[in-house]
Amino acid sequence: MRILLSNDDGVYAPGLAALEQQLRHLGEVVVVAPMTEQSGVGHSITFLTPLTAKSIHREGRHWAWAVDGSPADCVKLAIGQLYQDQPFDLVVSGINHGLNAGINVLYSGTVAAAVEGAFFGVTSVAVSLEYDEDADFQAAAVIARNVISGIMNRSESSGGLFNLNIPTAATEGPSTVKVVPMGLEQYGRRYEKRTDPHGRDYYWALWTEPEQPPPESADVIQLRDGNVTLTPLRFDLTDPSRLKQMTNWNLRT
Repeated sequence: MRILLSNDDGVYAPGLAALEQQLRHLGEVVVVAPMTEQSGVGHSITFLTPLTAKSIHREGRHWAWAVDGSPADCVKLAIGQLYQDQPFDLVVSGINHGLNAGINVLYSGTVAAAVEGAFFGVTSVAVSLEYDEDADFQAAAVIARNVISGIMNRSESSGGLFNLNIPTAATEGPSTVKVVPMGLEQYGRRYEKRTDPHGRDYYWALWTEPEQPPPESADVIQLRDGNVTLTPLRFDLTDPSRLKQMTNWNLRT
């Protein structure tokens, strides 16, 4: 099995290195990751300026390509150019330092890299670990490898897109994998207004709870309970029910 590994924390991130080591148990691993941290860039791509890719060496051999672009750029460049004649069976993005659950999936560069892989019809998995100063990426990588192996063993997963989140509790003891939907509640709606030493106003984003709590089945709740969550995603944003309704709108120019 040929595996493309990327992330949004950058090519030197510890989560990337830990996951690369574990994915070697599943097959050949190729690393193409951003040169610098790209957290929160979503599915941005570079097209007005050229991309460069620098070979990163470890232990006297080529280890990774460092791309001066976004996570989506990395996957796009890897599949469309760098390894265009060597197809991949799996794309993995992570391990991100911080969960990508609930509505944050829409902002995540980690998830975007996996989405880009799915665009190409390759089974793709985004992997994130709860933020902790003492985060155990090695333990999280083992969990990720086991879950990914299970995904790849199912024929119906072919070409699928999956979002895997690992709470800190799962790296410290037994945990259960819950297949759940992403929460849709909006967190962090408020900003704190401050003034800098020059008298100019600026705004600091605050982490605030949603007005309505998520349902028990949502990923964010299951993660709080210490469960590993796995959510199947899709990138088709069309609303089929509304599309059907709109056929009778008789809109005119």
